[in-house]
Amino acid sequence: MTNADPRVPRTVVPIEPALLLAEAFDRARVTEVRHTVTSCARTAGLHGQRLDDFVLAVNELITNAVRHGGGRGALRLWRRDGRLVCEVADEGLGISTQRLDDRARPAPDTAGGWGLWLARQLSDTMEVTSGATGTVVRITAAIPTPAGQAD
Repeated sequence: MTNADPRVPRTVVPIEPALLLAEAFDRARVTEVRHTVTSCARTAGLHGQRLDDFVLAVNELITNAVRHGGGRGALRLWRRDGRLVCEVADEGLGISTQRLDDRARPAPDTAGGWGLWLARQLSDTMEVTSGATGTVVRITAAIPTPAGQAD
């Protein structure tokens, strides 16, 4: 698989200097992509627990894309309006409306079903668009403004 693989669904986001990362991934690249996201998010201004939470949310999304979304996906990471935005797209068969509408925490003894719930809990916002040709999940995290600087 290459980054130019035309089968991976894409969304239209204005390309601007704030684009930090655009990567295609499959099962073999999940760890590498997670490490790259960590580095980019840290450089963008996330630190400590905020960084850990955001990276865990992204990891859940890319893992879901591999497990449930056709075995591969595409990730884009950018800055916009004081926020770090991550979008993960896959080519799966989509997520049911019932599943998307379910905001309840999975039962503690549930082996699966935690990915979207965790991503929603660990990010500031989460949007999901899903259909028969794939799913796109976009999460955000506010980037703290350094002391003494206006946003």
